[in-house]
Formats: sequence, C-alpha cells, structure tokens
Amino acid sequence: MSPGAKPAGGGIRELVQYFLRLGLIGFGGPVALVGQMERELVGERGWLTKEQMREAIAICQSLPGPLAIQVGIYISYLRCGFWGAWAGGWAFIFPNFVIVASLGALYVYLGDLKPVTAIFYGVSPAVIALILHSAWRLSKLGMESWLQWVIAAICFIVTIALHAEVALLFIGAGLIGILYYGTLARPRARIAVAAPALTATTASLTTVGNASLTGKLLLFFLKAGSLTFGSGLVIVPFLEQGLVQQYGWLDERQFLIAVAIGMVSPGPVVITATFVGYLVGGFWGSLASTVGIFLPSFILVLVAAPILARNRSNPNVQGFVKGAYGAAIGTILGACVLLGRIAIGDWLTVLVGLVSLALLFRFKISNPLLIAGTALIGMAAFPLLQPAWVMVK
Repeated sequence: MSPGAKPAGGGIRELVQYFLRLGLIGFGGPVALVGQMERELVGERGWLTKEQMREAIAICQSLPGPLAIQVGIYISYLRCGFWGAWAGGWAFIFPNFVIVASLGALYVYLGDLKPVTAIFYGVSPAVIALILHSAWRLSKLGMESWLQWVIAAICFIVTIALHAEVALLFIGAGLIGILYYGTLARPRARIAVAAPALTATTASLTTVGNASLTGKLLLFFLKAGSLTFGSGLVIVPFLEQGLVQQYGWLDERQFLIAVAIGMVSPGPVVITATFVGYLVGGFWGSLASTVGIFLPSFILVLVAAPILARNRSNPNVQGFVKGAYGAAIGTILGACVLLGRIAIGDWLTVLVGLVSLALLFRFKISNPLLIAGTALIGMAAFPLLQPAWVMVK
C-alpha cells in the first residue's frame, strides 16, 4: 500500500473538513457511506482512482471492524499518508462521538422519566426488526456455501444457549474456513491468522489486574473493536454478553436503548460504545469506550491492510474471512433471539416488530424514520396499556 499520485489539492486540512462533514450527515449504513465516498471522492473530486477505491473496499471487507470507517482511514492514508490516516479517521468519528455522547448525557439525566420508557417500548421491537433485516442483507452478500451456513447455525445455538465468548467462535470459525477453503501447505498460511492475532492480543488485555472503571471500559472495547467481522452488528452479541451478563454494567433494557442509539445516529453501529461508556462512566467513560472501539481499525488498516493488499488472493486469507463471516451471521441471529425476549412481550410489540420488518423489506424505509415512527407509537400506547413487563430504569 502506497500513497500514490496525489492530484492537486486535498491536503490534510481539506481531508479533515470532508470527513467531518461526512461524519455529521452520514446516515444510511456502511454501504450508503462507502457509495457516497466513491461518488464524491472518485467522481467529483478526483482524489483517487476507481481502482484505488475498489481496492480499499476489497481490503477493508477482509478486516474486522466497521467498513465505512476503515475505508475512510484507508483513503486518508492513500491521500495524505500515515498522519493523514489518523486525522481523516478521527475527523470521521468525531461528529458521531459528540452526538451520541450528548444523547448519553440526556439519557442519564432524563432516563427516569416515563416518556423515555414509553419511547423505547415502541422502539425496541423495531430495533429487532432492523437487526434481522441487516442480517438478511449480509447473508445475501457473503454467504456462499453450505459450510458457512453450518458455522452460522452452530454459532446461533451457542450464542443463545451459553452466551459464549464470541472471540472463540470467530477464531474457531476462521480456522475451519482455512481448513476447508484454503491450503495449509502454502508457505503464506500464517497470513490468514493476522486478524485473529489482534483478537488474541486484545483478549489478553482484559486479564490485566484491577484497573479503574475507565480503564476497564477501554480494555473491554479494544477487545470488542477487533471482533466486528462482516458488520458492526456483530458487536451486539459480544456487548450483550459482556456488558449485561459478565460485568452487569447495564440491564437488558438499557442495552437495547444503546443499540437503538447506535443504529439511528450517523456513522457505524459500533458508535453504541460511546453511549454505553457514558452510561457506565460519564464523559471519560464515553471517551475511553470510543477510543477503544475504533483504535483496532486504525491498527488493522495501517498494519494488516498492506499485508492483505499483497495477499488477499491467498486461499487461506479468503478461507478465514468466509468462516468468520458465517460466524457473524449466526451470532447476529442469536442476538436477535436474546434481545427479542426483552423487546417483545405483548401483542403491540409483536405487531410493531412485524410491521417494521414489512416496511424494511417492502419499502426500504430509512432507520431514523422507522425509529421516529415507532417512538411515537410507544409514547401513545404506553400510558394506555401500561405494560407491567417492561423493565423501567
């Protein structure tokens, strides 16, 4: 990977301005964001060629982490080198951080009010529908063989039954993918495990002694940031297992709220980490969580991406990615079941969930519009039905 030829203009200052703007208005998910970057930076500004853009997408799809953020980091590197990658990447993230941290502050101070509970009474089943719809789209994009579906089924069952450590599921699925799709006889087989090496490293960080709460958040999200193969939604089952089951930092209703915030705010779903961090540790907790969730993306793009750029046709690399992708689909669907037990508890929430799915599949309604509509339903219905099963903060 090399910066390559640079057309006139487009220095670090202009790069930062562009990604600040994209981070502020970047709704629509990773596919929409990457498409916007291609349209504006290739077609309109001429900052990079079509070939460079295709390479950026192909390489970043092979790495764990939020796709749009990583493509932005990669483009920034091509455009302005090492420091440009850091400047452009954090400029992309900064507006999301400000918005979601502000929402976290509002929730901390207003969360005890019944209107907030009413809003998420309506929103929670819509979140389940959004996750299911995204899982369906991801399966169409990357599920290519029977083995991937077997891996997905196993990870689905394990996620529901055991709340198992997601890192082990991904590493195991990747190794199975190497054995089936790759060829261990090739001398470069070691390249296929470059990505899980970061997972293993970050996993070991969680065993570090008695850190402060802010430090624990940082280490937890460093680990989480290396596990989002396939989509930011893969982080949902990992966070549920860690934040709710293991550490008890959030209850299940608060966790659903955090996922909803991540899905309707601009930027990647993993910005959920910022909201969680604020609920658990205030401003410094949100800052530590944000750094933790995104730092692995910078490391992977700047360290692992050059290796993958040279070896992405290696069958062992492709095998690991295919196996991990199957695990991603299975854990997402498992998370839907776990979270659905909390989000859906009466006839209205069943109806909201089903109608939300129909709107997503039939009319491709935007995430913010769907959440706004179901929030209004919740506010109207909650005082009338007064559902006792809803967990109130």
